[in-house]
Amino acid sequence: MKIKPSLSTIQGLLFTYCIENTRNPDREELIALTDVNNSKELKDLFDKLTRPEFIRYKHEERQRHIQTLEHFLNTEETFEAVFCLFDTYFNDEIIDKRQFMKVLLECLIRYNLEANA
Repeated sequence: MKIKPSLSTIQGLLFTYCIENTRNPDREELIALTDVNNSKELKDLFDKLTRPEFIRYKHEERQRHIQTLEHFLNTEETFEAVFCLFDTYFNDEIIDKRQFMKVLLECLIRYNLEANA
């Protein structure tokens, strides 16, 4: 059974960056010090915080996250709904949420390749 793409899937993946996540001062500081609008810094952050969890997912779950991002990036989705009522530790507002998601997708594809190797 194919699961319909949902923005909540993306929001769940980004829970690491949410202030509702368990307190971890080191993680919080790392997020806050990252320029969320700088692709290189964002990739480095994803490598440190998203990669370890993502590669532990089952293959099907990793594929679902990748396919969900690909689906919404192929539409006119702004991703505002992902961050609406979703407070993060980022100090700056994400100026281009589509670019943020493109960087995330690029990283997830790379992590999936690593996990499959």
